[in-house]
Amino acid sequence: MTDLIVVPQAAHWQRLKRLVLDSVSSPITRRVYNLGLDEFFEWYGREPRPGFTKATVCAWRVALEAGALGAVSINVRITAVRKLAVEAADNGLLAPELASGIVRVKGVASKGVRLGNWLSVRQAQTLLNTPDVTTTKGLRDRAILAVLLGCGLRRSEVTALTMSHVQQRDGRWCIVDLVGKHSHVRTIPMPTWVKVATDAWTSAAGVADGYVFRPVNRAGHAQGDGLSEKVVWQLLQPYATAAGVPGIAPHDCRRTRSCAAPRVGSWSRSNCCWATPPFRRPSGIWAQSRIWLTRRMMVSS
Repeated sequence: MTDLIVVPQAAHWQRLKRLVLDSVSSPITRRVYNLGLDEFFEWYGREPRPGFTKATVCAWRVALEAGALGAVSINVRITAVRKLAVEAADNGLLAPELASGIVRVKGVASKGVRLGNWLSVRQAQTLLNTPDVTTTKGLRDRAILAVLLGCGLRRSEVTALTMSHVQQRDGRWCIVDLVGKHSHVRTIPMPTWVKVATDAWTSAAGVADGYVFRPVNRAGHAQGDGLSEKVVWQLLQPYATAAGVPGIAPHDCRRTRSCAAPRVGSWSRSNCCWATPPFRRPSGIWAQSRIWLTRRMMVSS
């Protein structure tokens, strides 16, 4: 019972794939697993294989390494195939001893830490000024860039941002109770210039409730309920190229926020809602959300 992937069992493949995808709650993980399983089955069908065995999965790992993928990308795909083996064994489509062997396939060791990219304040300002603000789409894109650079949000958090998240606390604008990665809830300071850019977009598009960022049709009118994460990725690329920083990803904007805010006064003090005494300045930009949530940030007078 090793020949899992044959034409008569195409329905079993779709069923198993759905079981694997339903076993994870994160939409990001579900999307990556779906991609990894599709790649595995496409690779498996290129030539005759001995079956769905540990040796086959090891050969799949070697093929991934030859494709110049990073260790994390390879390990996510290997994990998806491991879960496929477990689901196949649980549903009687694969012998348990074969599934046990596949589960023991090791991933690729990650050596070192990638430094990543970030922008200087001048580059970030150039990127922010690239969209054409005489159009509704340009106002929306500038507001998205402002949120990425000024608040350090992930793509998923940008698309999930609603009007109710933006509130005033202690006279300062914040993104309140935003649910992010791993369902982590946090409050993020919103610089004044980010609020101005966001208000310019919402006023022009007539957005008063619901999602902040929405699709814009050719007539320049906002429509639909919200954007996808892929749109956030795609809209950044032409602006990054025009600003002279090609290849910048949305997460690089988040990294820019982390690197620039602690050392640039105009970003980190008056505009970014640092707490005033009796609070102590947090050690790092990601500690900002805790200044309202814990008494440990206080210093004795």
